[in-house]
Amino acid sequence: MNFIQFAEKIIQEMKKPLTPSEIWEIGVQRGYVDQLNSIGKTPWQTIGARIYVDIKDNPETVFLKLKLKPTKFYLKTLSQDYDLIVLEKEQEKIQAKKNVGYTERDLHRFLTYYVYTYHGIYTKTICHEFSSKKKYAQWVHPDVVGVYFPFEQWESEINNISKDLGNLSIRLYSYELKKSLNFANLRESFFQAVSNSSWSNEGYLVTVDIADDDEFMEEIKRLSNSFGIGLIKLDITNPDSSDIIYPAKQKDAIDIDTMNKIAQINPDYRAFLKRIKTDLNSKEIRKEKYDKVFESEALIIK
Repeated sequence: MNFIQFAEKIIQEMKKPLTPSEIWEIGVQRGYVDQLNSIGKTPWQTIGARIYVDIKDNPETVFLKLKLKPTKFYLKTLSQDYDLIVLEKEQEKIQAKKNVGYTERDLHRFLTYYVYTYHGIYTKTICHEFSSKKKYAQWVHPDVVGVYFPFEQWESEINNISKDLGNLSIRLYSYELKKSLNFANLRESFFQAVSNSSWSNEGYLVTVDIADDDEFMEEIKRLSNSFGIGLIKLDITNPDSSDIIYPAKQKDAIDIDTMNKIAQINPDYRAFLKRIKTDLNSKEIRKEKYDKVFESEALIIK
């Protein structure tokens, strides 16, 4: 059976909401793991991702996602038999804590989790404080950079011929993070993302809180359409609910001069480029050389 069937079976038997880790542990204890088609290195994380995508994309999904701390999943058919009032109160407490103090750097691991889990992108934090002060220029490098290696999904024959043809089709990403977006900081934040992303195939502005205003959202949409910068909204109480509000416009041509400039002034970016070259040559991605991908439960800011 697949992970969706695996999770449904266990929740049905336990008759209570469970986290992905709990689903996996119970499956191990009951000997259901041997029935899975595949497992992978972090099956509990895969379970959460598969259920979340099913809830999001499948109108006939059997699952319910409960915004608890940590996130738990349940079955629609069992929802009448469980005290959801208690769970709703817990949700209210979580929402009350949403505005706890955190820094922009705290958000990096949420972005890393989201783009890796749902888009297969490896990220690297760029520490501005390590940039050369003599050559430093404002709005040169973003907060986080990313790379997507398509050859992870290719057969070995395709990898070989793509190398011979000089086309590995890697994609480079630029992310500018802000704690919040509103009319006061929108233009500066947006054009900072524009300035910092000329070297990448896709550039994104990333935030947690977005002003709840129709006119404001229309302005973001207009800027996104005009300049190709995408918008990602992170959810720090439920990382699996993070989402791309507006996709970035893909660019085939990248600014090599800007890449060279950033590499000259920042060691993190220079190491990022070297890592990509090494992984391309070996066809083996060293995941530990990129930003660590935490499990969703470990991300929550308490």
